[in-house]
Amino acid sequence: MTNDTTQHGIAALGTWAWGDSGRTGDGWFGSELDEAALDDIADKAHDAGFTMWDTAVVYGMGRSETVLGQVLRRFRRDDYQLSTKFTPQAAGTGPAPVADMLEQSLTRLRTDHIDLYWIHNPADVARWTPQLIPLLESGTVKRVGVSNHNLEQLRLADSILRDAGYRVEAAQNHFSLLHRASERAGILDYCRTHDIRFFAYMVLEQGALSGRYSPQHPMPQGSTRAEMYNSMLPQMQDLTDALARIGESHGARAADVATAWAIEKGAIPIVGVTKPHHIDGLARATRIVLSTAETTELESLAAAMNAETRGGWEQQM
Repeated sequence: MTNDTTQHGIAALGTWAWGDSGRTGDGWFGSELDEAALDDIADKAHDAGFTMWDTAVVYGMGRSETVLGQVLRRFRRDDYQLSTKFTPQAAGTGPAPVADMLEQSLTRLRTDHIDLYWIHNPADVARWTPQLIPLLESGTVKRVGVSNHNLEQLRLADSILRDAGYRVEAAQNHFSLLHRASERAGILDYCRTHDIRFFAYMVLEQGALSGRYSPQHPMPQGSTRAEMYNSMLPQMQDLTDALARIGESHGARAADVATAWAIEKGAIPIVGVTKPHHIDGLARATRIVLSTAETTELESLAAAMNAETRGGWEQQM
């Protein structure tokens, strides 16, 4: 798989919000999706060299994959990379649930292969991981990763695959200034030592660290993320103010700084993109180099919040 993140090698494009219905306030994010804007996002990303797109079956139960497949249809397949996921909790009852779910993803994404395929949640590592092997052997899946696995589960999955001549090539967990469990648990260190790329989702905490929201301008009512974050916005103000101030000094914005922080930690951020200007922000983030003082300030403010942003689907790391 060539150029398997971006030309920068440090970011991927997230489409979790593309699983929303397209009506404001309806869906996890409450995103209003515009077909023309999504086409513009893809064009802008392509021109900027951002080529990896991350999705999953359970993002809108197929809607995100379907929309992404439609948006990418006018590009050559070797001009972009696809990352999608098998979710055990949504598995069918047939003899080959992983292969069956993959086949559905291939249809929705209008492709014959997936560049990076994930076991989305561990459930039963010994049961699900071996089912990746025939997909690798057939070439339908080029590389595999594990998402939301703790260190013990990551090691077990890697061991199972290595016995068959393959390996875990990527790990993907929730990781942000407000949620550093994977760092504390030694997962980032393990990935560095074993040449496993660590992908970070929710780097912006579903927009809470973007600088866009405040107690006066909360997240869309009725969305799932509003239920989680709106009550935290007052205590988050010092951190988002610092992100904005540091961003200004770098010719950037708050969201760009939060993303740059994750990159400096060695993570490949998966940044949700629902508007063309999000690509501009991601490009800015890849160019920011934070000073030690800036990093220390941000981490201190984040730690002082003592916030719990672990999703209901996430286990303790």
